Amino acid sequence: MPLIHMTIPPLPHYITGGLAVAPGGRKHPSRRNIGVFDLLIVTDGCLYMGEEDHHYDVEAGHALILRPDAHHYATNANKEQTTYYWIHFQTTGDWSVAEHALERPTEDSPAMSVHTTNIYTTKTFVKQLPQFTKLLQPTKMANSLQRLVQLNTNDHIPSVRWKQQLIFQEVIEHLSASIEISGPSPQALCAEKAASYLRAHYRSDITAQQLGESINFHPVYIARCMQKEFGCAPFDYLLRFRIEQAKLLLLQTDLAVARIAEEVGFNHAAYFTSCFAKYEGISPRKYRQQFSHG
Repeated sequence: MPLIHMTIPPLPHYITGGLAVAPGGRKHPSRRNIGVFDLLIVTDGCLYMGEEDHHYDVEAGHALILRPDAHHYATNANKEQTTYYWIHFQTTGDWSVAEHALERPTEDSPAMSVHTTNIYTTKTFVKQLPQFTKLLQPTKMANSLQRLVQLNTNDHIPSVRWKQQLIFQEVIEHLSASIEISGPSPQALCAEKAASYLRAHYRSDITAQQLGESINFHPVYIARCMQKEFGCAPFDYLLRFRIEQAKLLLLQTDLAVARIAEEVGFNHAAYFTSCFAKYEGISPRKYRQQFSHG
């Protein structure tokens, strides 16, 4: 199943849409490179669609996303009256198509924001949307689409356009739910539990044994899972998180560097300074100075 990967933010945004009723014998128009995503959700009947070399029978309760850069066309005329919603949307962020689900991006992945000296750099993530799917809750999707399209009449009003964007994010969630229903893998669950524990207790001294006992997994298994899911060992993850918290304190408080080191879980200020410089390429003091006046 082709998956569309979108880097977020920015959020995909609604442009326009409507409800169409196509009688039997009608074909969907053929179009090429229309420049926007075209989402089709069938509530009754069936649309017979093609995009490049892929063919789709979009039955009631199914959704298909046609790409903005591809050729799409009808593979057959409707065999019966077919009712469907069509939604044009776009994203100004990066997107791509893949045949398989994306592994969790690590902090070094192009899909994630890179380290910079500014703690306020926007962090991005990847949202995966199935290009063709059977909806888990077609009635809820239809309700969201009905509310979205009904607002078209007054979309000259800014507050109405804002409501449309909010409802459209519900539509995106309905789509992505069909591939997220299986939930994370056991390895991902272990890694997430470990990460949550480390983030909650980062001010304390933590041993591998304590971490293992706290989430009921062997430390070796935890390390393997975190390496796979986050691209680093548990205590490298902890160190990075401590550095991020230290950056916030350097910007938001006047605490001495030694006190900040203590606040984020370092026993020795010199070791904190060494670790900070290793990850950020600058000392904590110079990091703070570059954001101060004068």
